Amino acid sequence: MKIPTIKKEFNIVLENIAADKSISHRAALFSLLTNGECRVLNYLYAQDCLHTLEVIKQLGAKVQIKEDELIITPPEELISPNVVLDCGNSGTLMRLLIGFLASSKGFFVLSGDEYLNKRPMKRVSAILNDLGANIYGRDEANYAPLAIAGKNIKYFKYHNYLKSAQVKTALILAGLLSNGCEVSEDELSRDHSENLLKLMNAPIKVENNIVRVEPITQKLKPYSIKVPNDPSSAFFFAVLCAISKNSTLKLKNVLLNKTRIEAFVVLEKMGANIKYEIKENNYECIGDIIIKSSELKAVEVSENISWLIDEIPALSIAFLYANGKSIVKNAKELRVKESDRIKAVLENYKLLGVEYEEFEDGFSVIGKSVKGNNFNLKSFADHRIAMSFSLLAKDYEINIDDTKCVDASFTNFYDILSNFGINNEN
Repeated sequence: MKIPTIKKEFNIVLENIAADKSISHRAALFSLLTNGECRVLNYLYAQDCLHTLEVIKQLGAKVQIKEDELIITPPEELISPNVVLDCGNSGTLMRLLIGFLASSKGFFVLSGDEYLNKRPMKRVSAILNDLGANIYGRDEANYAPLAIAGKNIKYFKYHNYLKSAQVKTALILAGLLSNGCEVSEDELSRDHSENLLKLMNAPIKVENNIVRVEPITQKLKPYSIKVPNDPSSAFFFAVLCAISKNSTLKLKNVLLNKTRIEAFVVLEKMGANIKYEIKENNYECIGDIIIKSSELKAVEVSENISWLIDEIPALSIAFLYANGKSIVKNAKELRVKESDRIKAVLENYKLLGVEYEEFEDGFSVIGKSVKGNNFNLKSFADHRIAMSFSLLAKDYEINIDDTKCVDASFTNFYDILSNFGINNEN
């Protein structure tokens, strides 16, 4: 896809940003733990979260969509389906399901597309198998397809050394549905699961980065929530504003959970002018973010990586406009996302002619070193890589080999870019 030119200056308010993907996944899956109708406004109807809806239907849930409201009625008992549960390209869905189904009665088979079935699942399956779960798959259940024969597992304690919210949530679900658990972390990972489970009156306590879970003795309380806009999706436009001239952008109704806005904090450290306006603080903190264009300086990113792992591709574009050498460290997790995102970023850096260096756990790049004007770049079938490098259309002629992958999380991304002076040309 050729990315048409973006305006040099703008003053825009954005409301129709993609809904939060992490919360949407959980809002659908956690409904299976309740004893009644759950209602969700502003659910993310993108490929990854649509797969979640299909999976819960195959597990017995009734799903209705009325105008902008998603209504989910859980089954009395989970169905053991006679079909493979297709997770598409969603690592979040597959990993959460491993934890959920490992302690659920029934037999289940999980699979995904060619890319998901190459992503590591042992980080969840190995922990649970050590506790007595029955999870089978290639390379000792590291790669899907996976078969799960659900069973009641013993109480366990685990330290989440990967700082992964997916691992933490999978273990919490396994503990809730069996004999309880304790999951500890050195650094708080995304806590959307804990926040939603508290709203559901789940037997869960959180203190000093330790989550203690007791087994569920009865179905949990149904919920009615509105999913805020996704800060990871909003961040692409924040970067676009920061690297522009004489521009202002207001992002409406964005999730402001501290584990999700670290990329905005990094952008502030680079010199961006950013303000936050809190609008509500119920099960999550939600508000508006205002960004004004700025002169950016280089930065080192090596802390709170789990809070911004999805935004590093977009930050890699901000680095190109910064004065000096920017550095990313302690981000080895980038190697096992939808693509090897370190490789993906650096392959495109190479095509841009910039000066960079690769590390096992990150990279460095010299800002303002792009050589040329017309570039054919690669998405590596990764939605965040495609969207990030599309931002370069502000100053360069950009063609990206595959942008269909963007539908995984942000179906109207290129439509929103029309607000910035683009005519969408597929």
